[in-house]
Amino acid sequence: MKFQLYSFGESGHSYKVALALHFSKANWEQIFIDFFKGEARSEAYKNEINRMAEVPVMVYGNKKISQSGAILDYLNGKTGNYFGKNDEERSEILRWVLWDNSRLSGSLGPTRFLMNFIPSDKKPIEVINYLQKRNDTALAILESHLSERNWIAADRLSAADLSCCSYLFYPEEFGFDRKSHPNIDRWLSNIEALENWKHPYDLLERAYPPK
Repeated sequence: MKFQLYSFGESGHSYKVALALHFSKANWEQIFIDFFKGEARSEAYKNEINRMAEVPVMVYGNKKISQSGAILDYLNGKTGNYFGKNDEERSEILRWVLWDNSRLSGSLGPTRFLMNFIPSDKKPIEVINYLQKRNDTALAILESHLSERNWIAADRLSAADLSCCSYLFYPEEFGFDRKSHPNIDRWLSNIEALENWKHPYDLLERAYPPK
């Protein structure tokens, strides 16, 4: 039975799950969602796939799950051990996954979208500036945390790393410079050095520009 991942390449939240599936050599396939043509907001998608009108969604047999953190949790033990070896590790990993969804990816994602995927004359500059300040604060927290660590929450790759790294691998300009964050740069290099690592645009079909 295959894992089916409803996703598109520009979605960092989709990339988190795709990378987990890919690293674990799971049997999976992408179900491409044409986000920029509104497919995720269609009534058919909302009624049949995800009422929240978002990606990623993972389908496995009769099981259907949305939200990247919840999907990573579901995959734990099925395709890899991404949530730790004991309750203490699990709690720390979950803490960083939730922090990422709220403070890191939750801010980097909208910043990147507003800077790269809408017309120039419609870019809300004040909103972008506000988000970039939030990004700087979150990145400073992560940079400090990684000063004496190779991985975020365990002694190996975990869901915390998969969650926090995703948007930082994208090439579009959104205010992040790896070389200005040497600890984050070293950590991202650790991930890139893992067997089977792939860039998001090599792992998932892109939706932009709309075809």
